[in-house]
Amino acid sequence: MQKNMKLNQEDMALLAGLPGLFLEWYRTAARNLPWRQNRQPYGVWLSEIMLQQTRVEAVKGFYQRFLEALPDIEALAAASEEQVFKLWEGLGYYRRARNLHRAAQLVVSEHQGVFPADYEGILALPGIGEYTAGAVASICFGIAKPAVDGNVLRVMARLLDSDEAIDQPAFKKKVSQGLEAVMAGISGAAVPDYISRSFDPGDFNQSLMEIGAMICLPKGMPKCCQCPARQLCRSHASGRAELLPVRQVKKPRRIEERTVFILQRGEEIALCRRCDQGLLAGLWELPNVAGRLSPDQAMAQAAAWGVYPVALEKSLERIHVFSHVEWRMTGYFIGCAAGGERTVLQKEELQDTAKELEWTSVRQRQLAHPLPAAFSLFLEE
Repeated sequence: MQKNMKLNQEDMALLAGLPGLFLEWYRTAARNLPWRQNRQPYGVWLSEIMLQQTRVEAVKGFYQRFLEALPDIEALAAASEEQVFKLWEGLGYYRRARNLHRAAQLVVSEHQGVFPADYEGILALPGIGEYTAGAVASICFGIAKPAVDGNVLRVMARLLDSDEAIDQPAFKKKVSQGLEAVMAGISGAAVPDYISRSFDPGDFNQSLMEIGAMICLPKGMPKCCQCPARQLCRSHASGRAELLPVRQVKKPRRIEERTVFILQRGEEIALCRRCDQGLLAGLWELPNVAGRLSPDQAMAQAAAWGVYPVALEKSLERIHVFSHVEWRMTGYFIGCAAGGERTVLQKEELQDTAKELEWTSVRQRQLAHPLPAAFSLFLEE
């Protein structure tokens, strides 16, 4: 049986009652977050990119540090990719940082440094999808566009008591269309006069996000007694709130074994760059190969690279989880003798493009060699 492609009249009537309830709640209960101090596009955009797939508490420090180093879009555009990656180090998903940098350069070169003030112009920038475009457009420019992320979809599934999978495009499309219609057509008949006169699309979008982050929590833990919309919420009435939302069954992550080499020469450690495509594209890494090598095989591999291995000092087991793949890594700490300053690791050895090793000090790594978390795991002790 084909599902309805749009929300029905009863659904739309429910959505029309949300602005009055959520805005009143948001304006007294919203968290005091650093990116809510003003509505300048650069700061709002930066925060939205950082918050993708990252917790709010984890982002706060990175956000402040990034703004201190690169306080405006011109500074970001002029920065080197290395500096941007270093400021991003620890946030993960480095493609976000690369797209942020590219977008800043486009704003400077094509928009004279002025961030686009229309939804379509924002959406056209690298790394910006419908959610981020809606968030920036509504918060910074008062444009009546929804910002629908996982939090908002969870809230809507419970409000509507929907059995549709929230990670399917059809449900997101229905919700987005319904919220946009409510935002664009809001009137005093739908909300109290004082809300209608001061209706703020940005505050409304943030109220939905905030409800999802603070009240309508995931994993069967909604705080229904604190929700301003509990009287409208169908799943609260049906007793199913803790059972929703529904998601498609995800495929299990692919498991990959890797052997990582921590090649040490005095205080220096050898790094190389990943290729410009694929996972962790273009980032610095510890030399590594697919599969799990034995200690003898690891020493032989290091000797084949010409780094003069002297002793295998210790090994560590680490696991790092990406969105679709899990690396199970064996790391070998190998002391090396002097020499091999310009060792090149060939394609057949690392299953990648040819790479040149660079011996780096702690200071150099801190300043200019950002390492993804998967490899930093071996240098934390």
